[in-house]
Amino acid sequence: MAIDQRERIEAENYTAADIQVLEGMEAVRRRPGMYIGSTDQRGLHHLIQEIVDNGVDEFMAGQCTRLTVHILADGSVRVEDDGRGIPVDIHPKTGVSAVETVMTTLHAGGKFGGKAYTVSGGLHGVGASVVNALSTSTKVEVYRDGNVYTQEFSKGERTTDLTSEPVDPSMADKKGTVVTFMPDADIFESIDYDFKELAQRFKVMAYLNKGLGISFRSDWHQSLWPSNSVSYYFDGGISSFVRNLNEGREVMHGDPIYVEKQMDGTLVEAALQYNDSFNEHVYSFANCVNTEDGGSHVTGFRAALTRILNDYARKQKLIKDGEPNLSGEDTREGLTAVISVKLTDPQFEGQTKDKLGNPEVRNQVEGAVAEALLYYLEDHPQDGKRIIEKTLTAQRAREAARKARDLVIRKNALDGGGLPGKLADCSEKNPELCELYLVEGDSAGGTAKMGRDRATQAILPLWGKILNVEKARADKMLEHAAIRAIITAIGAGLDDEFDLSKLRYHYIIIMTDADVDGSHIRTLLLTFFFRHMPELIRNGHLYIAQPPLYRISAGKDARYVYTEAERETTLVQLNGGKRTTQIQRYKGLGEMNASQLWETTMDPETRTLLQVSLGDEYGDDRIFSILMGDVVEPRKNFIQAHALEVKNLDV
Repeated sequence: MAIDQRERIEAENYTAADIQVLEGMEAVRRRPGMYIGSTDQRGLHHLIQEIVDNGVDEFMAGQCTRLTVHILADGSVRVEDDGRGIPVDIHPKTGVSAVETVMTTLHAGGKFGGKAYTVSGGLHGVGASVVNALSTSTKVEVYRDGNVYTQEFSKGERTTDLTSEPVDPSMADKKGTVVTFMPDADIFESIDYDFKELAQRFKVMAYLNKGLGISFRSDWHQSLWPSNSVSYYFDGGISSFVRNLNEGREVMHGDPIYVEKQMDGTLVEAALQYNDSFNEHVYSFANCVNTEDGGSHVTGFRAALTRILNDYARKQKLIKDGEPNLSGEDTREGLTAVISVKLTDPQFEGQTKDKLGNPEVRNQVEGAVAEALLYYLEDHPQDGKRIIEKTLTAQRAREAARKARDLVIRKNALDGGGLPGKLADCSEKNPELCELYLVEGDSAGGTAKMGRDRATQAILPLWGKILNVEKARADKMLEHAAIRAIITAIGAGLDDEFDLSKLRYHYIIIMTDADVDGSHIRTLLLTFFFRHMPELIRNGHLYIAQPPLYRISAGKDARYVYTEAERETTLVQLNGGKRTTQIQRYKGLGEMNASQLWETTMDPETRTLLQVSLGDEYGDDRIFSILMGDVVEPRKNFIQAHALEVKNLDV
């Protein structure tokens, strides 16, 4: 289409005047994702975390002992600390109070000069001002010198001047900052908080800062939770954190090995403890920021662990001359560890702060951990021997697993394509359009094969209950035929070799019976995917099918229902016409014919799929360990604590 002459001339006259400059709070409101990551629930939680981080910085500066977070019934959030309080005097550069400067100016705060805060997680200095910019109302109360100073803001701009009045004499010693804000509903997709997720975040913050008390209350969730208030305080710090993470596992030595040391201005803390599992659980933090992608501190920790365990094993003749060294992977099997560094000038990669970049931290962490670990091994020879024996067993199992993987690959090649014999594949070759149903049993598998859409839906029947991978090493897991079939059908590998680009189906759907056995099989499959294909879950490719529990009919009116509550409602509705009502209970998928299974569970137009997602990494890991591990007592306690939450129990 030809461009209009006038439009063409305007397009050619592209000058500096056409460059739009967004300044200050306007930029935050126009592009909130650049500052808080997203405008969904994660971004909403990020606002709370930004204000909480300011209080944690006060604690790390030795000026604060407790934090209180309160979500009010209207959705506003109140965060209080007992630190020094934001300064209230006039800022020499901005000409307004420090309170107003901090709340309305990007990159303004006490974290840049290095005097007010030697250590801080707020690298960019945008926290409070961004929260203010994305809130319809923000109120700041500062308690200092027997006075309370108050100022209010809206959408990044001040709405009142800073006022001052004396506090009640009984509160003369009160100090600290209170920030109350109402997130802007025009910015966020919805104002909705996840109590459990926030509580877990605050729990981790308390672990990382031993001696800091954090209280969290939510009136917003009063009708949703049996308890809407929690408090955390840990004298043991990250050692307590490791003990909590290892609940449900059999540990191989008493207390966690702990190191705390100042190294050239960096405070290095690490706690580690081995258990009888086959997985590595290492969590890292820098200035209380969770560095999910690791960084120099994790590299230093791993280097120290591998070097010291090899040196100790050779010194004790547990590895003989001519035998290969332990690999890093061997030394981390069954390891639970928390690494925390606090430093003056952290270099995070990006605003999301997922990785620590400071190169000097590697040597600092390696030196501190190596010294503490060697001292522990020499002082606890029996523990040292057990740890080395476990790593040597891991080494042998790793080699066996490698051979098993090679055997699977060779067998697939010889079979001319390698797809499992029981797999009924789909004809579509675009993975984005393809679905793989993992179906319980040959009977249900046969029904699913008859009822499916052959173009886009593949069916893999599973025979019997699959192996509980929580209790099995990789070599034993790869000997299990059904697991090999799942790995081969999905086509993307597993563990460190998992490659999302090779995924053959973008929808992996677990379809099991709506009974106890079906639930158990589903849990075993979820355990396998969580432990060995977490990227599948993280990228939204794993789903759970929802087959109906009942078919209720009255005359020509027939309905499928999926819950007990829905069953009762449907019976009332159908009996209103005084018809004879027939109830068919589906205990297995095989009890439905092909057309019923398609209509209720497989037809994209009418089915219900539950997408599997990850919660917080610590809680998910702990739940799988408790429910699927060897230790009985934590599982018993969990069942007793949550028994009343079960809504549909079919024994």
